[in-house]
Amino acid sequence: MTGWLPVAPCTPDGCARHTGAVRALLPAALLLLSGCALVLLGVACVPLVRLLGAGPRHRLTRRWARAVPQAFGVRVIVRPHLPSGARASAPDSGELVVANHISWLDIPLVASVLPGRTVAKREIRCWPLLGPLAARGGTLFIDRDRLRALPAAVREIATALRSGSRVVVFPEGSTWCGRGGGAFRPAVFQAAIDAGATVRPVRITYRTDPHGPGLTAGAVAFVGADPLAASLWRVVRAAGLTAHVDVLAPIPADAEDGRRALARRARAAVLGPGDLLQARQTAVASDRANRPAASVHH
Repeated sequence: MTGWLPVAPCTPDGCARHTGAVRALLPAALLLLSGCALVLLGVACVPLVRLLGAGPRHRLTRRWARAVPQAFGVRVIVRPHLPSGARASAPDSGELVVANHISWLDIPLVASVLPGRTVAKREIRCWPLLGPLAARGGTLFIDRDRLRALPAAVREIATALRSGSRVVVFPEGSTWCGRGGGAFRPAVFQAAIDAGATVRPVRITYRTDPHGPGLTAGAVAFVGADPLAASLWRVVRAAGLTAHVDVLAPIPADAEDGRRALARRARAAVLGPGDLLQARQTAVASDRANRPAASVHH
């Protein structure tokens, strides 16, 4: 195990379960077809969309990304939590967007609000549908199997930020079911410090009751060795899923604080400070209990 390969304790059998209303087979199958068709349409249109200017390209990306979860039967609610007069646009120096990680749905959800270049493990390039789309969309694929690759990955992210790009990363390094969260790994925050970029925290939650308590809907959890096809089917079968995307106030990257302090500040904004110690203890226990490296999704 390395710091670049964290492991969550969540498992498909223990966490990825839906206890609410269930769709009939035919409506679920139609949603699955419509969602996959929309993803394929996005793959086909990427070369044309990249020819557009930044403004029209981002608008089209946001609309398409917002439509993807809806096509799979998930309602989306975006709630900006910004100071008066603040905007969610990326600054000229670049913006590092950091969010908690629960599901493959997290990626289009963030893109529907803050489209940018996503950091992902290199294995995703080979995924059906999502792999080609990610590659054409400018995803930064990172080799997480080798600790020696970490400095080069940080430099690549910093270079993208210096160019003014918005870079999206899930610093927990692995998906969690949503009942808890992992520590934010500090390496990527060094890239923000080196580039003088702003850090933008984003909180993602899933519920079966849009107005109920903040309990995560287990159907969306994409954890452990869960096959993508099984996760897709579980999502379309679960009725009443709602995704909440909270865009939080930006955090300046301060070199004096250091990357670890910046990571803690970002995690406290996204997941709250109450379970920081528990998250660090869980991360240490997972690292000790999972050698060699276990399979993770990112």
